[in-house]
Amino acid sequence: MRTRPLKVALLGCGVVGSEVARIMTTHADDLAARIGAPVELAGVAVRRTGKAREGIDPALVTTDATALVKRGDIDVVVEVIGGIEPARTLITAAFEHGASVVSANKALLAQDGAALHAAAGEHGKDLYYEAAVAGAIPLIRPLRESLAGDKVNRVLGIVNGTTNFILDKMDSTGAGYQEALDEATALGYAEADPTADVEGFDAAAKAAILAGIAFHTRVRLDDVYREGMTEVTAADFRSAKEMGCTIKLLAICERSKDGTSVTARVHPAMIPLSHPLASVRGAYNAVFVESDAAGQLMFYGPGAGGSPTASAVLGDLVAVCRNRLNGSTGPGESAYADLTVSPMGEVVTRYHISLDVADKPGVLAQVATVFAEHGVSIDTVRQQGKDGEASLVVVTHRASDASLSGTVEALRKLDTVRGVASIMRVEGE
Repeated sequence: MRTRPLKVALLGCGVVGSEVARIMTTHADDLAARIGAPVELAGVAVRRTGKAREGIDPALVTTDATALVKRGDIDVVVEVIGGIEPARTLITAAFEHGASVVSANKALLAQDGAALHAAAGEHGKDLYYEAAVAGAIPLIRPLRESLAGDKVNRVLGIVNGTTNFILDKMDSTGAGYQEALDEATALGYAEADPTADVEGFDAAAKAAILAGIAFHTRVRLDDVYREGMTEVTAADFRSAKEMGCTIKLLAICERSKDGTSVTARVHPAMIPLSHPLASVRGAYNAVFVESDAAGQLMFYGPGAGGSPTASAVLGDLVAVCRNRLNGSTGPGESAYADLTVSPMGEVVTRYHISLDVADKPGVLAQVATVFAEHGVSIDTVRQQGKDGEASLVVVTHRASDASLSGTVEALRKLDTVRGVASIMRVEGE
């Protein structure tokens, strides 16, 4: 084992960063044995100094992140500050000044992953980011390395713990959305402003990263269809249970059957209780991967939190440090397939539509005619009526999203349709 330590600069010392620093200290001997050289925390960049940070020498703490990454003696920069800037500028500067980078920044990678990979390649450095998707769950490395000889066709997953906790609570207790969100906030699962989670922005960034790796195609955040879960109701869960389903916020990345295009989307969906993802409870994450040779694989575990995310960061740190010692780099961006990213309108799936209609003869025939005119085949219909009003629930066979959108638009124009109460896709069948 060489004696000169590999120097690590840590950008950010919040929930994740402080755990990274702690593990580097408490597991220093094990890390050195696994890497082949000791690792040394050479600096920690924070927004404000003066705060006591247990286990971290105050002399290492600085507010000048730029100077830290430009020092020239830094081997690896660990970026856990999040956001687009200054993270993007700091990562680029790290490459330019000789350091490889380990990041947990899903938003930046989803938006500018191609440019960051290009900068890493230009300077012969590593860019690793296992912690950017699904916390502690080993997912990016299996997709990028273990399945490198296989053809991945679909990635279907629960990649946000906050939303899964809320939906699971609604399912198990019958609570409404706001009540479940309030509990998630009180328990620390939801931020004071939960928009990034409940509106699907967080999951969409992860979907872009997963789709790019799985399909060897550049998929940006803007390519991902996104629909939040704030409109999901207790009534939706009752309908799901009647179908033998539950509701999850899913990230779905698919290769077309002819292999020429891909889609990436995030939205609430009903899935059968028999599907492995249906049993994922609380704030846990799980990702279901379907490939030609390996078949069906599921990755499950805690998807967020300081220690789980730090575990993924440290795994990347070990790999990058080993590469550093060997004078090599790990896998870079793989975008050779360059497949077309298709719009949401071309996605084909089943749908559950709940309509408020007038309770009188002929309504069902009118509704069925609209579905037929738009080429959407009906699987089942359930109707309940009372005092001149009725609820009509239609479950379709597989149809394109564009066809379904046209159907719903036409339904809203019928005098006998008071409103479209909910539209939900049915997946996993």
